[in-house]
Amino acid sequence: MSIPTTMRALRQATLDGPHDLRLTDDAPVPVPGPGEVLIRVGAAGVNFADVMQTHGTYQGGPPAPYVAGFEAAGAIVALGAGVTGLAVGDRVIGTGPGAFAEYMVMPAHVVAPVPAGWADEEALGLVLNWATALAALKPLGRLAAGETVLVHAAAGGVGQAAVTMAKHFGATVVATASPGKHDTVRALGADHVLDNRTTELRRLTGGADLVLESVGGACFHASLAAARRVTGRVVVYGHAGGEATLTNRDLVFEHQVQVIGLHIGVLGATAPQLFAELMADLATLIAAGVYRPGRPTVWDLADGPGVLAQMQAGSTVGKLALRP
Repeated sequence: MSIPTTMRALRQATLDGPHDLRLTDDAPVPVPGPGEVLIRVGAAGVNFADVMQTHGTYQGGPPAPYVAGFEAAGAIVALGAGVTGLAVGDRVIGTGPGAFAEYMVMPAHVVAPVPAGWADEEALGLVLNWATALAALKPLGRLAAGETVLVHAAAGGVGQAAVTMAKHFGATVVATASPGKHDTVRALGADHVLDNRTTELRRLTGGADLVLESVGGACFHASLAAARRVTGRVVVYGHAGGEATLTNRDLVFEHQVQVIGLHIGVLGATAPQLFAELMADLATLIAAGVYRPGRPTVWDLADGPGVLAQMQAGSTVGKLALRP
């Protein structure tokens, strides 16, 4: 197929928030470099990191102006030098810069095939949400059947995946979410659903064996306090609510727990074998019917600024997608 030189895209003009996202129809189509693939975007995932990038608070995020978004699914239309195991026409899901556009490039080592029979939008979340949740639960969090796991932001993309898989693995699941989202989380199988403003988590959980922490701020310290002493694990993969500090004194005298950091992009780049194992495990969960096709709320690319504003306000539930 012929690849155009310009495309429709959402460009972030400043670092003043999502209201400065602008739709353009003359953005240059990127060219894949060594180890990269170019895809024709079928659907792009919206994540809280996109909101953070519009404010310049996501570490390593692009300077403005930039084409926004970093998760998409679609068909490969060109291969960069040195790419093997992939071909033009393959439908893949992955991450890279500039996903809110008709075309984007992504590193070949972090792409996964769109499951057979799934639409592009149904595969969104496979690499970011589900792989992050699985890494937090199993290889990093070492969750065992019968243990108690506390999942924060359980109505979001990673949270819903974590609740679903933790129940499948035989855990007791305590989840937090805003009151209007409790029914959504209960429907996933959570054993207990708490208000996301609750701070007395240790008393309510009895000491969680594993805490999945993506909120930050005061919630981070509440998570440390909620984990079981000595054997409890806290996996941190987000800080949407702001930064929080932890000192060596805290770990010795206040919070004798195991704190583990997780960024799925870094995991994929530095531990490719572990990333491949996560993808294989997710394929098994898909085959078993545990991980079903996603049902994101899909919007037109032009609606992107409003969608990110809703996410910033905390009024969204589940996975969100933009279609270019």
